[in-house]
Amino acid sequence: MDSISKVRSITLWIFIIPFIAINACLILITQFHELFPNQGDVILNTIPYIDGGASISRTARVFPTYLIFKPAMFITSYLLIKYWLYNKSIVLSINGNHKYVRKFLFFGIGSAVCLVIHSIFLGIKFDYDLYKLFRRVIMLAFIIFEIVAQAYLVATLYSFRKKLLTLINIKILTAKIILVSCLIVIAVISIPIISLPGDNFLGFNLKSFKHALEWDYFLGVISFYLLTFFMWKKTSS
Repeated sequence: MDSISKVRSITLWIFIIPFIAINACLILITQFHELFPNQGDVILNTIPYIDGGASISRTARVFPTYLIFKPAMFITSYLLIKYWLYNKSIVLSINGNHKYVRKFLFFGIGSAVCLVIHSIFLGIKFDYDLYKLFRRVIMLAFIIFEIVAQAYLVATLYSFRKKLLTLINIKILTAKIILVSCLIVIAVISIPIISLPGDNFLGFNLKSFKHALEWDYFLGVISFYLLTFFMWKKTSS
């Protein structure tokens, strides 16, 4: 099946492109300070996955890092749209119409659109509370749409898994279900914490926690696509 081979190749790039992009921005802004015209933009050594020393947007919204980040996110968004359309074709060809097809397609393409909008406005500064709220809502919408789409897709595939025994690795599908479940649980638990005002709460550094969560959560989200690459069997036809 042509759609399966296309999904395998696309998912690998959906993982590689954003992973390299955000980490390249991190390395540049923490290690190559001479590249930044405004030295106030540079960040001292940090491993944000652990210490939460900076947010993803903080490393990617300034020159020259946005020259890496924005094109990478635009390409990723395009690949995401193709990914969800190919999955629709796979489901329809193997199982016929399914009640979740329109849902994972809507939320999947919606997440890609939100990522494009977020990337466009990243680094543009307006001192208006409404604008700041708009950016936060778009970023939150991307996360919600992405997780909901992933949940609907794995639920769809699992519902007719017996038809897929020769096409996929069931253990990887199970791993994807576990990953999505963990992402949902973490989101539910974290929302009340990250919604707290200020950077500190009872001596706990909320700012660092939010930043570390952002990096680790983004890694978890794109890992879904890496698992997809290994889930579909290469010999499928």
